Amino acid sequence: MKTRCKTACLLTAGALCVTAAQATAQDAQTQAELDALRARVEALEAANPGSGTGDLKIGSTTLDVYGYIKADFFYDFEYDQGDTAFVNVIGEPSAETDGTFGATVRQSRIGLRTNTPSALGDIGGQLELDLFASNGTAELRLRHANITIGDAWLIGQYWTNFMPLDSYPTTVEFNGPVGIPFARVPQVRFTNSFADNTTFAVSVEENVGGSNSNDPVLTGSVEYNDGTYLARASALYGKAQSGTVEVDQTGFTLSGSVRPWSGGLFQVNYVNGEALGPYLIGLGDPIVNGQANDVDGYTVELRQDITPKWNVGIAYGREDYDLPTSTGTLSFTELETIHVNAFYKATDSLTLSAEYIYGERNDVNTGRTFDGNRIQLAAQLNF
Repeated sequence: MKTRCKTACLLTAGALCVTAAQATAQDAQTQAELDALRARVEALEAANPGSGTGDLKIGSTTLDVYGYIKADFFYDFEYDQGDTAFVNVIGEPSAETDGTFGATVRQSRIGLRTNTPSALGDIGGQLELDLFASNGTAELRLRHANITIGDAWLIGQYWTNFMPLDSYPTTVEFNGPVGIPFARVPQVRFTNSFADNTTFAVSVEENVGGSNSNDPVLTGSVEYNDGTYLARASALYGKAQSGTVEVDQTGFTLSGSVRPWSGGLFQVNYVNGEALGPYLIGLGDPIVNGQANDVDGYTVELRQDITPKWNVGIAYGREDYDLPTSTGTLSFTELETIHVNAFYKATDSLTLSAEYIYGERNDVNTGRTFDGNRIQLAAQLNF
């Protein structure tokens, strides 16, 4: 009851406050080739002056570099959650603090997209990296690497088809609320339309880390999106393994969003299944004591544009597991988060943001509930 009241109060308060590398010629032939390439690039740029798109065309292939630089500054009051608001560590004695300030630029990312017309339709490519390697180091990490053929086929690594990407809550913090699938996996996906504003997709995917299975995962989804209303459902089937124990990994998601008034957005996501923990933000164990760990979770978000430059929002998330997941000295079955944020678009490419984050988790060993508070500020420059 205490948790519910605290959550309700926070929700109400949040809603109200509202290389370039220099080449050295080795011989005359190499220098001539470099000069010819330079002249070609200059000619291509001259043929499209002032476009401002950043696109480079080589032959019939268009290349576009994109990404952003992001600096995050945060303060954890009770438990040091690291570069992300990782609710799983709340309550752990090793994370306890009287107050910890931190900063990171590891969320910064860079990507390359290509597009080449062909007899099969436009063939696209995407390669995207960020700096969020493991162990808190700023090292390049692969996010996306895929090939698309027309509007139908995607081959390579991308967001899992099980994830409700179009209704994912907006947050300053990297992960976002608990209670929602979040994974990038190698896959082969087929997408098609069968009615106005309605698409379906099926995929064969690699299982996510933590499921420890070598079997493929099958997913299917259907989505209706007309710009005002969105409705989506997805399903997943695979296997999870722990030692010699193997269990079915199954689940479904239901998502919806609506723009009920000018500048407003309300959206919800629900997920339910067995052994799904590795797909969720909370990362609950898929198998506990030889049994599949059932879970259900949900997120709710309300956003509002205040002016063309300002928007605010609040997002709530929750995960409930049947069986406990150990995090060291504690074990949880319940996780909750609240994100209250504001974004200011200073220019077309520069965004400043601020966020208050509340996290809560239980410990089944003692029956206690622990909470943590965090404030985060960020500046993001898109290119």
